[in-house]
Amino acid sequence: MKTQSDILAKLGIEKLNPMQEEARKAILKNPEVVLLSPTGTGKTLAFLLPIIEELKKKTEQVQAMVIVPSRELAIQIEQVLRQMGSGWKVNAFYGGRAGAQDRAELKTPPAILIGTPGRIADHFRRKNINTDYVRTLVLDEFDKSLEVGFDDEMKTIIDGLPNLQKKILTSATQGIEIPEFLGLEDALTINYLGSHSSKLSLRSVASPDKDKLSTLRALVANTREGSGIVFCNFKATIDFVSDYFDEHDIEHSLFHGGMEQIDRERALVQFRNGTHRVLLATDLAARGIDVPELDYIIHYQMPAREPEFTHRNGRTARMHASGTAYLMHWEKTPLPDFVEGAIPLELSKKVPAIKASKWDTIHVSGGRKDKISKGDLAGLFFKQGGLKKGELGVIELGSQHSYVAVPRAKSLALVKKLNNQKVKGRKVRVSVID
Repeated sequence: MKTQSDILAKLGIEKLNPMQEEARKAILKNPEVVLLSPTGTGKTLAFLLPIIEELKKKTEQVQAMVIVPSRELAIQIEQVLRQMGSGWKVNAFYGGRAGAQDRAELKTPPAILIGTPGRIADHFRRKNINTDYVRTLVLDEFDKSLEVGFDDEMKTIIDGLPNLQKKILTSATQGIEIPEFLGLEDALTINYLGSHSSKLSLRSVASPDKDKLSTLRALVANTREGSGIVFCNFKATIDFVSDYFDEHDIEHSLFHGGMEQIDRERALVQFRNGTHRVLLATDLAARGIDVPELDYIIHYQMPAREPEFTHRNGRTARMHASGTAYLMHWEKTPLPDFVEGAIPLELSKKVPAIKASKWDTIHVSGGRKDKISKGDLAGLFFKQGGLKKGELGVIELGSQHSYVAVPRAKSLALVKKLNNQKVKGRKVRVSVID
């Protein structure tokens, strides 16, 4: 199996940051660790490295479990583990995924199993998972997983792990009460929440109109070609803002819990590869989604509580980068009491044009399970598609399908050229996604 040096080299990381190094050592030495560190500081790698170090080669059952509050976070951690190239099998189970697919993958159990509370608890009740060899449990973003509604599932999981030796809890916020059923006795807390030198700028934006739509449009235009998330509190609000954006030709993706998993996946793909520079989202996007460094986030609706405010802001100004959080409010309504240090922003009455993206996203009906690599797809688009150097955008390889960013001016012609072409001996279907 790969060493830590091998894994870091594969990830393109020269060395661990101080939080990651301290967390790794603490997790190896202590049975209970609570890790508190801001979003974007690398908590996932901090707990995965020591877990991998302690896996036993001769055990062919699940040895470590990572419980997460959302399917997006489950998928992200699974992707990180695959990118690490550790040599250990990993799977992620979550709602919206076929149960038959879970059961098929459990025939050769993964060493590390990631999942949402509801899906994992359901497998426990059905006795689909051999839990005798699970020694390590991680509750990532535990404050969210332990909210009301997950208690029963979490109790089922804890009760179903008779030989647990290590518990690791992570969060980007503090002050969360840890329930007694977790059985923590003397947990070591590693707290980096106060030491993170964020370069986050807070700007308050007062709107003369109660619906704030025209102000939002001006604000998005003011960000020029930056990419960011516009946070709303409710799905209905997202639909309301989306209709307005459509009327004013502002390209955007949607992301909320009421969407099908495939639609949420495609929204994030289009946001990551630049097809859309704006993501309209609920707080589901405040944690555990895999997106690049953002230039800004906009609170179109302010959250009711400070933890949500913190998590939203954590999507920008990550690690050593800078970013801006815009706090919108009707001019007759003040900002919440937990907001401090926001500098008012006066927007120009002349709204600059919002440029359309130069990219489109093409869906390809093939992925890792078909032995297709990114190189294979690059070859398809360069050789058969005729793209020139610099015209091929981001390629995202999934297990059963993939996505490729291409110049919008050439996307329809590429579909005509490449649909039903063979990759690795099998025909693939290609289409532009809306």
